[in-house]
Amino acid sequence: MPKLSAGLLLYRTHLGEMEVLIVHPGGPFWARKDDGAWSIPKGEYAQGDDPWSAARREFAEEIGLPPPDGTRIELGEVKQPGGKLVTAFAVGGDLDITNACSNTFEMEWPRGSGKLREFPEVDRVEWVPMARAEIKLLKGQRVFLDRLRAHSGIAGL
Repeated sequence: MPKLSAGLLLYRTHLGEMEVLIVHPGGPFWARKDDGAWSIPKGEYAQGDDPWSAARREFAEEIGLPPPDGTRIELGEVKQPGGKLVTAFAVGGDLDITNACSNTFEMEWPRGSGKLREFPEVDRVEWVPMARAEIKLLKGQRVFLDRLRAHSGIAGL
């Protein structure tokens, strides 16, 4: 059974341009990676759990702010290169990310040192234009941008 993950892609129109909210993973592995390293806010959930509830929960954990209410758009599932199955949803709405603050995780760092260090799960949160998101997002998640664009109820994508 593959690991399951659910995410929420928030979108808005800002200065006449469509933008999406994406996050950069924290920790030493991702510290110097940028293009192709960002993600939609997402996280794992257990088989039988509701993916929509999981997506909203994980959004709040990774950003430290509740997701805005809005009409849910189902963007479907995508199998990631590592085998994880990601289910994504989109919601239109604005969010002030000035006070965004991620939850944290512990890991041994430097490796082999025996020292546990705490890192934020997400170290950056940004609103980016769709074209920039195409460059910044992990390759396996870019399909969600295409699906958002293709959604007939959204003008201007």
